[in-house]
Amino acid sequence: MAQKKPDLSIEFCGKKYINPFLLSSSPVSNSAEMVERAFEAGWGGVVFKTLGSDRLRIDHPSPRMNSMTVGTRKMATVQNVEQITDRPLKENLMDLLYLKKHYPDRRLVHSIMGFADKEWEYLAKMSEDHGADMLELNFSCPNMTIEGSGDQAGKSFYDIEHYTSIVKKAVSIPVMAKMTPNITDMTETAMAAKNGGADAISAINTVSGITGIDIDSFVPQPNVFGRGASSGTSGPGVKPIGLRFISDMAKDEKLNIPLSGMGGIETWIDALEYLLVGASTLQVTTGIMHFGYVIVQDMIEGLSDYMASKGIWKLDDLIGATLPKLGKTELFDLDRQGVVEYNLDKCVGCGQCLNVCNDAGGQALKWDDKTRRPELIEDKCLSCMLCSFVCPVSGLIKYKAKPAGWKRNETIIRDPSLEKELKYKPYVHDGDDGCLV
Repeated sequence: MAQKKPDLSIEFCGKKYINPFLLSSSPVSNSAEMVERAFEAGWGGVVFKTLGSDRLRIDHPSPRMNSMTVGTRKMATVQNVEQITDRPLKENLMDLLYLKKHYPDRRLVHSIMGFADKEWEYLAKMSEDHGADMLELNFSCPNMTIEGSGDQAGKSFYDIEHYTSIVKKAVSIPVMAKMTPNITDMTETAMAAKNGGADAISAINTVSGITGIDIDSFVPQPNVFGRGASSGTSGPGVKPIGLRFISDMAKDEKLNIPLSGMGGIETWIDALEYLLVGASTLQVTTGIMHFGYVIVQDMIEGLSDYMASKGIWKLDDLIGATLPKLGKTELFDLDRQGVVEYNLDKCVGCGQCLNVCNDAGGQALKWDDKTRRPELIEDKCLSCMLCSFVCPVSGLIKYKAKPAGWKRNETIIRDPSLEKELKYKPYVHDGDDGCLV
């Protein structure tokens, strides 16, 4: 008897995707040859590298990228100074026709960027005529320097709504607006796109940043013949920002629009987290740069096994499942407390927990020099969990909730004699003009 398998297919803006995994508009989706290899590896679709009209010549800087290593973790973030495609529009459109013919079950999303009304309209119509299943409007590339392009347009409510409406009037296929994270509140720019007729929102594009500076030449990286710039930064380091913006938009009842999520996705757990906060499709770049197109196979297998283990058989049942439990910090139950718990049988005696507890925590550890083991003082433990973050042994330190009503006996002043020297007068509300005296 065949074992039941979870269904990873998803309907997004009226189009069925065999799975939610897409190449994002980036260096990994620059030609039919590249995308074909990705489709053979199992990707469900592609957002092709952003198309522009031939009137604008694109010359990419050299070198194009820089990578930041954190500890032993290579490519924790990757900074690029690329712009939109430097290939002729006709070549790109012919590539997309080839992919449409040979991979009819995969979804082709054309990313486009214009610099004037007629240009947006032209690119949109050409894309639809050449088989695009959907359009993605690039309002978010931080490396474009022409006024009204890239994230310069993406920071303008007027430009977003105006250009979206131009494209929507020109085509009949769904239109998705790609948002920049280089703002404070993405729900506002997303609403501008929706007001212009957008059918979906994708986020996040790269975060504007600097991954390093050469301390000999003082030039920011990547060093382009003596000059550097703040530019698009991606990878695992930006995932918290991506999850935050997707969840913000998913929770906004007025926005109420399908979401395509990206930003630091490398594993099936990363993918799952984006689904749980409200994304329906998932886009990947830096993970592919690091591990190649084959990472999709691990993500498909991992997500499928997870769903089967939970008895979840449809991808739709995961989308947004975290949102009811996600709110503001004011909703936390502050009457419940806890402490850390140590499994000293696993302890290797490195002392890292003692260092961080003393210098950044609650000074809640005693240290036995003979056994080289920590001893927890529960009343002083702040449950900050720093010790568990630095511990080299997985699972040695865990959080333990205390019974309801338990309170720690907080020690404010180490030396009671210091109380006599403390010059402290509490603020008292005068109850009249709102001032404190």
